[in-house]
Amino acid sequence: MVTQALHPDRLFPSSSDVRPIARRLYSLVSDLPIVSPHGHTDPRWFAEDAAFSNATELLLTPDHYLFRLLCSQGVNLDHLAVPRADGSVRLDDAREAWRLFAENWFLFVGTPSRLWLDWVFENVFGFSEILSAGTADKYFDAINDKLAEDSFRPRALFDRFNIEVLTTTESPLDPLVHHKAIRESEWGGRVLTAYRPDPTVDPEFEGFSENVARLGELTGEDTESWQGYLRAHRARREFFSESGATSTDHGHPTCRTADLTESQAQKLYARVLQEAPSRDDAELFRAQVLTEMAAMSIDDGLVMQIHPGSFRNHSASMLQTFGRDKGFDIPSRTDYVHDLKPLLDKFGMDKRLSIILFTLDESSYSRELAPLAGVYPTLKLGPSWWFHDSPEGMRRFRQMTTESAGFYNTVGFNDDTRAFLSIPARHDVARRIDCAFLAELVADHRMNEDQAADVVVQLAYDLPRKAYKLDAA
Repeated sequence: MVTQALHPDRLFPSSSDVRPIARRLYSLVSDLPIVSPHGHTDPRWFAEDAAFSNATELLLTPDHYLFRLLCSQGVNLDHLAVPRADGSVRLDDAREAWRLFAENWFLFVGTPSRLWLDWVFENVFGFSEILSAGTADKYFDAINDKLAEDSFRPRALFDRFNIEVLTTTESPLDPLVHHKAIRESEWGGRVLTAYRPDPTVDPEFEGFSENVARLGELTGEDTESWQGYLRAHRARREFFSESGATSTDHGHPTCRTADLTESQAQKLYARVLQEAPSRDDAELFRAQVLTEMAAMSIDDGLVMQIHPGSFRNHSASMLQTFGRDKGFDIPSRTDYVHDLKPLLDKFGMDKRLSIILFTLDESSYSRELAPLAGVYPTLKLGPSWWFHDSPEGMRRFRQMTTESAGFYNTVGFNDDTRAFLSIPARHDVARRIDCAFLAELVADHRMNEDQAADVVVQLAYDLPRKAYKLDAA
């Protein structure tokens, strides 16, 4: 039998002089509540509190980190029971999908997915044997048995994981009925929403014109006019705020912004409502809307998150067959210095505006992002995201941003995940990496341990609460 055990000093420095410092710092944050201010879990889970169905549907099919790597090794997503774009599932056998996953678990050695799921297998389900073809059925049956217990329902796990607040992400067209049900329930868990307007601001998003028309129907505004369109967004943002939202989220291909005249914006809007707007018009429209959303944030106080730099759905055939978010999103270069300038020229010194910047382009950390966040009061740096939500990615982030932006122009950590059970594992990795980084600074006599102790608590708990205005919500 091949056993696994998570080492208590994992991710800490190997030096015998530095590791004890990391241990002491970690003891200050290991049991702090989890603040998860940005993610993509399903609010239905917490509204209905129904039992999760089986290991495959809980741990495998929602997690594109897993099946993107499996796909790279020739595994067909149909054989993993991944739903197709039309909702059909070609393999209606969760056990067979799990067996295929287990047979290929060795592929994940050295990846963050392996770190996260090893934590889940050991700490949530109590496994000591490593997942493999030989243990696949044992895992599948034991997990399913656990999921049938009340202590493994979504709300119970939320409480067990010591989650203080969790934010999901919804379209402006979402009625937020699950969030309403959560608020009106007797359960005390805090689940917020975030305003993600992409389907109604990206002319290249499928069904854009229909989405805009639906936005008008929901708000009673004439969204065939530019001003009516903006009023509709303001109305939906107000609805989201009343439903608990403290932030917006913008997943644009680039971070380009624009500051058009009203006449220019009206003409551009008329063009993008046509059936096939040009690529240049689509990009300019997204750029103008980012600036408009910043203006709205000054008025309504919602924190603005910008997640640019992903070439989404890179495979046309996979998009057509399986739809969005199936692992075929690829990082691309991003120019923050020039692209953000129109917005920053207009609002960059306005302390009422709070923008959290993310990137998939690590080359921009020290050259662009840290210098920008290190001077503009409106800007903060989001944590290592997506492909860089990993031990080495987190280390590089701290190494390349701290000297220019410091710690207090960052916002701690957010997990940005659909995989509910990985949330505590991800936060644990982030806390360990920050403890390791700070321990090195202490050992180099660049700060004392008391200062490091204060910073590590800020990063784990206080900064995300402040950045996302969670105390005021």
